[in-house]
Amino acid sequence: MFALDWMLVTAGAVTGLLVGLTGVGGGSVMTPLLLLVFGVAPHSAIGTDLWFAAITKTAATRVHHGAGLIDWQVVRRLWYGSLPASALTLLWMTMVPIGADTASLLKVMVACAVLFTATAMVFQKQLHELGRRFRVQSVETFKHWQPPLTIAAGALLGALVTLTSIGAGAIGVVLLAYLYPLRLTPSRLIATDIAHAIPLAVFAGMGHLLIGNVDVSLLGNLLIGSLPCVVLGALLSSKLPQKWLRGALAAILLFTGYKLLMSAH
Repeated sequence: MFALDWMLVTAGAVTGLLVGLTGVGGGSVMTPLLLLVFGVAPHSAIGTDLWFAAITKTAATRVHHGAGLIDWQVVRRLWYGSLPASALTLLWMTMVPIGADTASLLKVMVACAVLFTATAMVFQKQLHELGRRFRVQSVETFKHWQPPLTIAAGALLGALVTLTSIGAGAIGVVLLAYLYPLRLTPSRLIATDIAHAIPLAVFAGMGHLLIGNVDVSLLGNLLIGSLPCVVLGALLSSKLPQKWLRGALAAILLFTGYKLLMSAH
């Protein structure tokens, strides 16, 4: 039986606005909120948030997306790593019974993923510049390693997203900025990352749904808030200073990650 919960609707609205404004926050904000504020069990928070992030980001993409921006070769390379890694991670999750120890471990993993996301956001420009220098100075070596490293990056994202629901956005963008510093302009970078991230979230979310980790009533309340606000955020994103928005979000994520680590002990 579905019951409207205005606190959950508000949490969905705030997170949706952040996703629309910055492209980040579907998992890295919502999963910690569900754990710290609403006391949702870690496995249920992760499974539900995968669907929340996928549906919310799809709504934002309709506003952000421009024709011909997705680099499908890069997307395929990421999928070669992320989808098998997600399937293996789901298999592991079905074999490991959910107990107090597992729940605590999942909380620690979510906290580490949040901290990793915040750090990636802070150092994105430096990593992009490092990749650009390597690409210009060692052309053949860089091109040789580019495909296998992209598959490896996909595998990392697949396992991380399936375990924690976090990483497909901010961490994916940072990895692609390093691996494709000349080929992907900022708009192509975001479009390509989203094209990879949404099907990965749906794939992992489907696995969590089959395992029984998705709370449909919880998801419904979150989406009621997020869907109108993510569109509003996407429309406002070009009018607001991205540098300050992402800096403020990174600071919030660092604090949230710390609180999660403390609560896991």
